[in-house]
Amino acid sequence: MKSSIIKGRTWVIKDASGRFIDNIDTDQIYHNKHLAVTDIEQMGKFAFGNLDGWEDFPSRVRTGDILIVGRNFGSGSSRQQAVDCFRALGISAIVGISFGAIYYRNAVNSGFPVLVVPELTEETIETGEIIEINLITGRMRNITKQLALPDATGFSDVQRRIWEAGGLLNLKTL
Repeated sequence: MKSSIIKGRTWVIKDASGRFIDNIDTDQIYHNKHLAVTDIEQMGKFAFGNLDGWEDFPSRVRTGDILIVGRNFGSGSSRQQAVDCFRALGISAIVGISFGAIYYRNAVNSGFPVLVVPELTEETIETGEIIEINLITGRMRNITKQLALPDATGFSDVQRRIWEAGGLLNLKTL
């Protein structure tokens, strides 16, 4: 059984003025010029390739890192590559104020942890800090600053089962 506790270094997706970049759409996450790439392992190098200031993200991120995002992350199309590029990079979870509905469902169906934290602010977490998340309860802690963070919405039973199976297609039954 997978551990429901993950710990990782954060990447807080902000603009040059230090504000969350809200409404990051799937084209900014994974540009349509790379849609011919079908090998998930190759998709990571294109993550955020169309997001100003974040084009070099794939060269800086490490396996186990956690993305912290603003409102409506992954809005737009149903582009599965926008989830798979982060899986390819080894991102362990995405924590955000809110997600585009299709993006959220694609991530859940892929067994990729996405957590909603409506109380998240730009001041909550800085890039490079280590946080710990309990995927089931939604409890989050900033290990670097030894502070409790606002709780995320923890996994539902169905989301937990999909995550434990490694994706919806790996489940025997719901």
